[in-house]
Amino acid sequence: MKAAVVLIALSVLAIPFPAATQTVEPGQTPAADAPTSAPLVTQEPSPVSPAADRPVSWKGLPLNLLSDQKRIWSFPARLARGQSWIPATAVVGTTTGLFFVDPTEAAYFHRTPAFHGWNNIFTSNATLAGTIVVPASLYAAGLVRKDPKMQHTALLAGEAVADAEIVTTVLKDATKRVRPAGIQAPGNFSDSWFESNGSLIRGNGSFPSGHAIAAFSVATVIARRYGNHRWVPYAAYGLAALVGFSRLSLSAHFLSDVFMGGALGYSISRSTVLRQ
Repeated sequence: MKAAVVLIALSVLAIPFPAATQTVEPGQTPAADAPTSAPLVTQEPSPVSPAADRPVSWKGLPLNLLSDQKRIWSFPARLARGQSWIPATAVVGTTTGLFFVDPTEAAYFHRTPAFHGWNNIFTSNATLAGTIVVPASLYAAGLVRKDPKMQHTALLAGEAVADAEIVTTVLKDATKRVRPAGIQAPGNFSDSWFESNGSLIRGNGSFPSGHAIAAFSVATVIARRYGNHRWVPYAAYGLAALVGFSRLSLSAHFLSDVFMGGALGYSISRSTVLRQ
């Protein structure tokens, strides 16, 4: 019953995936037989082009965040207009399926000692620090090299993390899911919803994974803006996936928590922050 409530919430969750739209070259007028009701959307430049920069600066970040949050939480209205149904349905459907896998997966990682060495390296603090260090280092390198694109990429990554963490805190406090580590074996890993005594400020619940959403937010910004280097997306998403796996091996999250965190991080960065 509790999981059913979560599924209903997921159906209107803020997953702002890119919507397919008709594009028109800048300065181009629509064809005479084109529907007059179709919106004119200028063609987006390549994500690796400096001209594709969304305006971003330290001074402009607060207004950008306000605009982003409005775009994120108005996503259900876009669903009502028939936009983005396919990717949203795919994410909700996959998450639903993972709910049934969660008890088995969580029980396994809760009792196995196989990842003890791994967990000593990929601790919660270490993965969090790594997610912060990457955009910070990128910004510092941009300053040294006088590279505006690199500096803007770092700021956009920071903006994406801030947006994602706001969403995460709201969802954690709404679902109050207990972390696997908080369920004593042989406890009932199937009954984890609305049981946590989370904080309205810290969002201590399990769903979704805050580490995963932050890691995939940073990875998506970097991968999209430096996709002309073929190795960059593989490295970015690969490192983000390692962060996600560490949340499972540490019994900090269920598999559905990590998957939803990754999906939200990707979609918020791409559709809301980069507007692609």
